[in-house]
Amino acid sequence: MTEHRAPRPHGAGPRRPSGPGHPRDQRSGRAPRAGRPPSDPARQAAYEAVAAVHRDDAYANLVLGEILGGMGLHGRDAAFATELTYGTLRALGTLDLIIADASGRELSQIDPPARDALRLGAYQLLYTRVPSHAAVNQTVDLVRSVAPGAAGFANAVMRTISETSLDDWLAKLAPSHDEDPVGNLAVHHHHPEWIVRSFAEALGGDLEDTARLLIEDNQAPVVHLCARPGRADAVELADEVNGVPGAFSPYAVYLNGGAPRELAAIREGRAHVQDEGSQLVAAALLAAPLEGRDTRWLDLCAGPGGKTGLIGAIAAGRGAEVTAVEVAEHRARLVEQATEGMPVTVLPMDGRSVGRDPDLPEEAFDRVLVDAPCTGLGSLRRRPESRWRRQPADLPPLTKLQRELLVAALRAVRPGGVVAYVTCSPHMVETQVTVSEGARRSGVEVDFVDARPLLPPGMPGLGPGPTVQLWPHRHGTDAMFLAVLRRTS
Repeated sequence: MTEHRAPRPHGAGPRRPSGPGHPRDQRSGRAPRAGRPPSDPARQAAYEAVAAVHRDDAYANLVLGEILGGMGLHGRDAAFATELTYGTLRALGTLDLIIADASGRELSQIDPPARDALRLGAYQLLYTRVPSHAAVNQTVDLVRSVAPGAAGFANAVMRTISETSLDDWLAKLAPSHDEDPVGNLAVHHHHPEWIVRSFAEALGGDLEDTARLLIEDNQAPVVHLCARPGRADAVELADEVNGVPGAFSPYAVYLNGGAPRELAAIREGRAHVQDEGSQLVAAALLAAPLEGRDTRWLDLCAGPGGKTGLIGAIAAGRGAEVTAVEVAEHRARLVEQATEGMPVTVLPMDGRSVGRDPDLPEEAFDRVLVDAPCTGLGSLRRRPESRWRRQPADLPPLTKLQRELLVAALRAVRPGGVVAYVTCSPHMVETQVTVSEGARRSGVEVDFVDARPLLPPGMPGLGPGPTVQLWPHRHGTDAMFLAVLRRTS
């Protein structure tokens, strides 16, 4: 096993590179190697994961596992590769500023393989306890293997970076907090400015609270399991997997490391991986009081099936049936797999076809969940590369779709029934604006239900209502938004 010292906890983040891509090995999806191989397989694995994210638009959580398995890495080497991958992707915006300054050139002018290797090297120098000489030498070796002609350049850049501390780099490159507080937070805490601004707006303009959120966003999140009611008990599951029962959701278990997919409870369908916030908002829909019939439930955007799996398990115990709608066929198949043995019917169709398709009649359902497609800004800690992929231009088409899905849900629910609108984003345009506009355009009369009593008692920081915004730094969950509306006509 290669010698390297464990990195310390960090905050860290990516920007999509411009310039030409790197040739792809069709068998492995990795960049072919040139020159002699590097001496450290953990760094090579991290490089291949980061390169795949930028070259192929891959998702780090998916590609890294394949790479580690393919290289036979485990234990400390796998942990080191994971830390380098996720830390580099979180800190990418700040790392790019430093590399550009140290190299005297735009990032787009650096060959992509050398650029990704330098990002990994700069992260080691500035955010871990890896000795400087090891970070410099191993990075130069890595560059020599993937971009041989750039080894001398990489050596010069790495040595320049190593001569200045992180605090001094930040003091040099970050805008003044007094003159540009949002820009200062963006550089120090590795988020694009537009995302920092949107978080600050959702937090009422409190920049100190925003900084706390950004710091939490950069911590490696704990894996949450959902014990499916009727199939598993959370306390017993926690004992089984050496975990801890969740703080708020009665179904949540916090996993203390390990690979979730290797757990018997996951394989046997007694539990699934799901953030505690997602569990809370799905259960809140089913906690809203109803008069009359309560047997027909609808999940209008069901893929990949996490919330449907929880709702379906609860439905089995309450004599209800769930219709799950998912427009993408491959995601619809995932919903079918997630709800096997449950009273769930999966329809591979567009949720906006309410009233136009006999399987989705108007005024037919007692409870409707709209887990709307969104920017995902609330789960950046779990998907570090997405903060640099998302752009403000993504918002208009998404918010249009969100409004249309909410309108469809309000038409699908019967008078007296309830709709839960949920997004994994705190952006005000995707939350308050979409709910208000969707309700207005639906053509039906609705009342807002106070969502706070629908969550477990004792949860702090739920705000004035009637909607609820969960936060990583307040609740330990993804930043899930919840609005509950009752149709009155």
